[in-house]
Amino acid sequence: MQIQVNYKQEIERLRKEKKAIILAHYYQTGDIQDIADFVGDSLALAQWAAKTDADVIVLCGVHFMGETAKILCPEKRVFIPDLNAGCSLADSCKANDFEKFIAAHPGHKVISYVNTSADVKALTDVVVTSSNAKQIVESFPEDQKLIFGPDKNLGNYINGITGRQMVLWNGACHVHEQFSLEKILKLKNEYPDALLLAHPECKSYILQIADHVGSTASLLKYATNTDHKQFIVATESGILHEMQKRNPGKEFIPAPPEDPTCACNECNFMRLNTMEKLYLCLRDETPEVFVDEKIRVKAVKPIQKMLEISARLGL
Repeated sequence: MQIQVNYKQEIERLRKEKKAIILAHYYQTGDIQDIADFVGDSLALAQWAAKTDADVIVLCGVHFMGETAKILCPEKRVFIPDLNAGCSLADSCKANDFEKFIAAHPGHKVISYVNTSADVKALTDVVVTSSNAKQIVESFPEDQKLIFGPDKNLGNYINGITGRQMVLWNGACHVHEQFSLEKILKLKNEYPDALLLAHPECKSYILQIADHVGSTASLLKYATNTDHKQFIVATESGILHEMQKRNPGKEFIPAPPEDPTCACNECNFMRLNTMEKLYLCLRDETPEVFVDEKIRVKAVKPIQKMLEISARLGL
């Protein structure tokens, strides 16, 4: 007879026993967000990883997030519930190819989105997230030539609001690429009072009709602080869990994808993590995230630079 495991109870027990902290991204399922010690966007997760005194970090997100935590905390053990939780954006930018791209543009400083592998971060001058990309780009002199990778949509958006002309790597997030302009416009007709909130990884024609563009944390803050009651949300639908928790009297509608047969507004990589896998990860202390020390030493510098600039600017 199979024994039914109370995952929530066992995770709580193991977390205390192993002096572990559970960090979860807003794109995780609601049950994982609810049991995490801290839920945030990529910038906030990096900030928490950098300052935690826990012995063990369990990063409920995707692989590059676990790598970032390990880069910042080499003395700690870092785990993710499913090692196959990758990222289409990070996968679109291989280090060997990006190195050639950099070599083809001499005299350029390199800005990399946090959605990249440790190997790509090691080739970078400064890392950014969607929360701080604008401010970090503007911290460079106006005449400084810049490369931005790998997200072309975020790069185009930052170019547009800063007047810069960064050279962009041709990458994109498979979730944010899928939103349907036609279906969003139809929703806006059905819900004329609804505001459209969009992540800057969306295509430009989505951003042009958005009422607010920002990172997941920014979208959440905006929805919470405004008096409006209805929102169409063009980002991974996991964020709706926290939006609804903070705003029980408001309505949040996930923006529809082009393909009606798929749940394309959900990241299939993020959803690989489950409560069962989180429990097994803590119990068995696997899968563990490792980063080659030579790569880590190079990759930590642009991440620390990002954190320093963000702290200075109060981000």
